[in-house]
Amino acid sequence: MEVLPLVALVAGSAAVAGLARRTPVPAPLLLVVAGLVASYVPGVPPYVLDPHVVLPLILPPLLYTAAVDSSYLDLRANVRPVALLSVGYVLFATLAVGYAAYLVIPGLPLTAALVLGAVVAPPDAVAATAIARRLGLPPRITTILQGESLVNDATAITAYKVALAAVVGEGAGWTGGLADFLLASVGGVGVGLLLMVPIHHLRTRMREPLLQNTLSLLIPFVAYAAAERVHASGVLAVVVVALYLGHRNWQVDFATRLQEEAVWKMVSFVLESVVFALIGLQLQVVLRGLGEYEGVSAAWYALAVFLAVVVSRFVWVFPATFLPRRLSARIREREPDTSWKSPVIVGWAGMRGVVSLAIAFSIPMTVDGGGPFPHRNLLLFLTFTTVIGTLVVQGLTLPPLIRALRLPPRDVRAETLAEAQAQSEASRAAEERLDELLREPSNALPPPLADRLRTVLERRRNAVWERLGEANPVTGESADDTYRRLAREMIEAEREVFVSLRDGRRIDDEMLRTLLRRLDLEEAAAYREEAP
Repeated sequence: MEVLPLVALVAGSAAVAGLARRTPVPAPLLLVVAGLVASYVPGVPPYVLDPHVVLPLILPPLLYTAAVDSSYLDLRANVRPVALLSVGYVLFATLAVGYAAYLVIPGLPLTAALVLGAVVAPPDAVAATAIARRLGLPPRITTILQGESLVNDATAITAYKVALAAVVGEGAGWTGGLADFLLASVGGVGVGLLLMVPIHHLRTRMREPLLQNTLSLLIPFVAYAAAERVHASGVLAVVVVALYLGHRNWQVDFATRLQEEAVWKMVSFVLESVVFALIGLQLQVVLRGLGEYEGVSAAWYALAVFLAVVVSRFVWVFPATFLPRRLSARIREREPDTSWKSPVIVGWAGMRGVVSLAIAFSIPMTVDGGGPFPHRNLLLFLTFTTVIGTLVVQGLTLPPLIRALRLPPRDVRAETLAEAQAQSEASRAAEERLDELLREPSNALPPPLADRLRTVLERRRNAVWERLGEANPVTGESADDTYRRLAREMIEAEREVFVSLRDGRRIDDEMLRTLLRRLDLEEAAAYREEAP
């Protein structure tokens, strides 16, 4: 692809994603719609979604950011429902959707129908995470959706390879397919386990934040490539490494963490924006290959596959939610009670995304013997309509559905109270350590500097408690909000003076940068509790 269309794609996607932040519509949906509209604009080049780019170059960093931000402890606590969705549901959807397509589409071989089933089986990692964050779903539902989306791509890709081998004449039967599945899953986890400790050791030994962040950017690609090299699941390798590194991220120095957070926020924002815009931009590419099929028939097939995808998820989710609880007293004791509302949300939150399209575009043109792949263009069209249908229909209706069901919201006050108690215990330990250090002659400090350390500590301890207090009747701010606003005003006044001194040639630009960086760090510390 030429440079200018690529730059236009990134810039346009970022602009639409930025606009979405000012609207109630989730960014993935607005980006898909913008891509659909742009595909009809004269002069817009054909953006073909290349699976050789998406799977090894775009999917790993998106999975890495999602896994690093996930909670290993929460995922471990919900491993049963996550496994039932990420493995059990994907295999069930492969069979159910594939068989439904086989029944509806005349002349479609069952093996080719199963290829379609595997392609559209996995809900999208990016869509699920983005919409769950935006809607503020209860923590357990969010954890289950995130956990499912991290692992299900590996299951779907393996199922796709098995079904594809049967179509093109390379299949070794279902026994061989099961062996391939076990190799991919166990091998992917194994590669991740082998890499995670050495990578973390290297991260904690490096002292230069720029080098550490360069390593951080390479990690998902290294893990993915290493696993794929031995025919294991690169997706699982990336997820295992990312979960381990995220769980132990506190052992990396603060400068690396600050820089890494900013870098990965930018990377994930750009990639997510481009990915969803690319989905919409595939419309013309898909329609061009559909010439051999009648419009009414193709539309009916698309509706049938879409309904099969939606219905099969509910058919799996409800028994998978309630049947294990009914059969096992241990599960009833270990897991919280679940109402019918939670599986409704989980069932309706199964949006498909770019991975399905990328896999579909990787379907070969021919099979063994040189003949054409049966109904390839139709399978590509059905994948596209399913992705668009789930993103638009389910994505747009999920927020009102959640409001209608009146799920219990996050208990913000309880979370703030837990945060305040944790901060209080940590501050007490820090104060004891400070007293211990100041008793040593080598750590003698003038009283004003020692008091400053205590003041900073007290400020940290009180900041969270103040969020539980009453708001200012005039501004609606808490005392903590007012403190941070006044701190910013003071810092801004200092910043203006430094700039005026530079403009008057009383200090040079190098000194200005040093002074401004100091103010930036103080401002960042004052606003550390703000939501991004």
